[in-house]
Amino acid sequence: MAAKDKPLNAALRLSEDVIDWYKTMADEEGAPYQSLINLHLRDCVAKHRKINISW
Repeated sequence: MAAKDKPLNAALRLSEDVIDWYKTMADEEGAPYQSLINLHLRDCVAKHRKINISW
């Protein structure tokens, strides 16, 4: 396993509705919700997606 692919534990503050959305998707896909979050973030990194920040 390459060093960049080594899983690390990280504590994140996520909104309840965000977690619920990923859990729903995880149930539909039969995968752990943490894995789906990681896959989504990895896709964003790979595609160099910028975040539209507006408060």
